[in-house]
Amino acid sequence: MHRVSQASIVPPARIGFIGLGRMGHPMARNLARAGYRIVAHDADRDALRRACDATGAEAPGELKAAAERCEAVITMLPDGEAVRAVALGPGGPGDCLLAGLSRGSVLIDMSSSSPLGTRELGARLAERGVAMLDAPVSGGVRKAADATLSIMVGGDPRSVARCRALFEALGKQIFIAGPLGAGHAMKALNNYVSAAGLVAAVEGVLAAQRFGLDPKNVVDILNASTGMNNSTLNKFHQFILSRAFDSGFSLDLMVKDLRTALEVARSTGSPAPLAEACLEVWTEAQAALGAGADHTSVAQYWEKLGGTALGAKD
Repeated sequence: MHRVSQASIVPPARIGFIGLGRMGHPMARNLARAGYRIVAHDADRDALRRACDATGAEAPGELKAAAERCEAVITMLPDGEAVRAVALGPGGPGDCLLAGLSRGSVLIDMSSSSPLGTRELGARLAERGVAMLDAPVSGGVRKAADATLSIMVGGDPRSVARCRALFEALGKQIFIAGPLGAGHAMKALNNYVSAAGLVAAVEGVLAAQRFGLDPKNVVDILNASTGMNNSTLNKFHQFILSRAFDSGFSLDLMVKDLRTALEVARSTGSPAPLAEACLEVWTEAQAALGAGADHTSVAQYWEKLGGTALGAKD
C-alpha cells in the first residue's frame, strides 16, 4: 500500500464517488465542474452511465480499482450498512474500498449513517492509515444541483482542512460539527426536528381547515408568524397543498433518520419522549403508505386519520 500526499485535495485530484442516485449524481457533476477528475461507481448501471456522460468520469468497475486511483472517496448511499459493505466488503476483504485505498487517503461518508457505526468504521480504516470524515448534507436535490448544500462535517481537523475545497465545490454552508460521528449525529437530529415540525404543521393546518379556514391562507399566516418552520416555508404550498408529494426525499429515509436520532439520544442518556412519539407516528404512516412514498406524503396519513383532504372542501 503506497502513501498519498497530505496536502490539500484540490483540482485536478481524482475523487472516487460511490452512489450516483438523485443526490449523488448532481454532487459528482459539481465536483467535475470544479475541476476534479471523477472515478465513479454504482451498482445501478444506468445511473453509472448517466454520471459518466455528465462528468466524463472513469468507471473501472471494481471498488478496489476505483479506490486505488483516488486521494479521496465519497460515499453517498442509503445508510451506514451500505457504506460499510462497500468500504470493507459484505463478507470481509475482497473487492472493497479498503483493499484499494492508500495510506493517507480519505473516505468521506456523505450519506445519512449511524454515528456509532461511523466511529466503528473509522477505527477500522485508521488501522490501515486511512482517514475518515462524516459529512452528511441538508438541502435536498435542488440544493445538490446548484451546489448550495449545508454540509455537517465530523472528523480530525487536519483531514477536514485537506478536504475543504471538496466541500466548497458542493455546498454553501460548511459546518465543522466535531470529531468523527458528529456530522452524522447532527444530520439525524436535524431531521428529527424537521420531521417533528412537519407533522406539527400538518396537524395545525388540518385542524384549521376543519374549523373553516382556508389552508393556503393558514400556511401564509404561519409563514409570517412564529409558527413558521422549514416545512411551512418549503413544503406545504410546493408539495402538500399542490398534491405533488415529490420533494425528492423518501418517507423511508426519514424514518431511518428518526431511528438514528433516537439512537443518539438513548446512547447519551438524553430524555426524548417527543422523539419516541414522533418515530412511532412516522412508522405508522410508513406502514400505511407503503414503501417508496415521498416524506411529504406523511400528510396523507393525517388526512386519512381526520377524514379530510387538505385543500379540499369537506
